[in-house]
Amino acid sequence: MNYGRLKTSPRLQRALRALQRAEGEISTMELSRRARICAVNSVVAELRANGAEIRCRKGHDANKRMRFFYTLVKSPKGYDA
Repeated sequence: MNYGRLKTSPRLQRALRALQRAEGEISTMELSRRARICAVNSVVAELRANGAEIRCRKGHDANKRMRFFYTLVKSPKGYDA
């Protein structure tokens, strides 16, 4: 997979900051809104390729709609919050 480099990608940097600032889980929609990104699953894969440890959980929101939720477990080396 070709992936962006966190050091040079404002898109990946915004996504990482949004994950770092989230208190616990953050939904796909909320991550997309906060980081101003599309294709959240691809961005998460790129962050993982850059050394981030991110959990993904499938669940339901308050309105019982199925959603995916992301949790940053560990930032890449040199990018701690």
